[in-house]
Amino acid sequence: MGALHAGHAALIKRARKIAGSAGTVIVSIFVNPAQFGPKEDFARYPRTFAADQAICEAKGADAIFHPSAKSMYAADHSTWVDEEFVSGPLCGAARPGHFRGVCTVVLKLFAITQPDAAVFGLKDYQQFSVLRRMVRDLNLPVRMIGVQTVRERDGLALSSRNAYLAAEERAQAPVIRRALKGARAAFRRGVHESEKLRRLVWQTISTEPLARIDYVEVVDANSLELLQQVNGRGVIAAAVFFGTTRLIDNIQLS
Repeated sequence: MGALHAGHAALIKRARKIAGSAGTVIVSIFVNPAQFGPKEDFARYPRTFAADQAICEAKGADAIFHPSAKSMYAADHSTWVDEEFVSGPLCGAARPGHFRGVCTVVLKLFAITQPDAAVFGLKDYQQFSVLRRMVRDLNLPVRMIGVQTVRERDGLALSSRNAYLAAEERAQAPVIRRALKGARAAFRRGVHESEKLRRLVWQTISTEPLARIDYVEVVDANSLELLQQVNGRGVIAAAVFFGTTRLIDNIQLS
């Protein structure tokens, strides 16, 4: 959605490697109104197209797809795409209608640009999972590729919304990553009960006074179903508010 940073640059770099010298890399930059709730930050979401364009050029993109909202959504737009299972928990429960907007706009972007492969970051693990399921279920000829999260030196996941954080909030935000890593360490020591892992994350994040937890959940890595015990591949996902800024992160368990 624009306000590009080093995480997005990593996606462009991966796409350039996949495409090779003969292929084409297209970056879509579109602040999608359909995935914002009525009380969310659509109006103030950062829009920095000139800087975004410079990053795209530097990292080897061939084109930017930067449509207007009017060109993407007719005034009487009435067709939506809903994934009804993987989108249910986590951000789907916290932000009703969000993934309907995500699926709809991504399907439209795929239809317009006709990609062979699509590269997404795994910071939003649920978004990637929802879109991968959509591609499978609708038999779309698109190879879905996930790229690991790029982080600041203190572990905070890069996000366009980090710019909203006040200095004290920014100083406390890395607690999310510390909490997730602590739970993963416990998992590796043999703690596989989801509630114990969840409680570890919750307790660590709660040590920072400005942190307000939206959710912490332990889910199956493929279906995103809530787990009582992690016996195969799992993911711990968290969403935390600092002030009015909502940050998400996750860590994979296997």
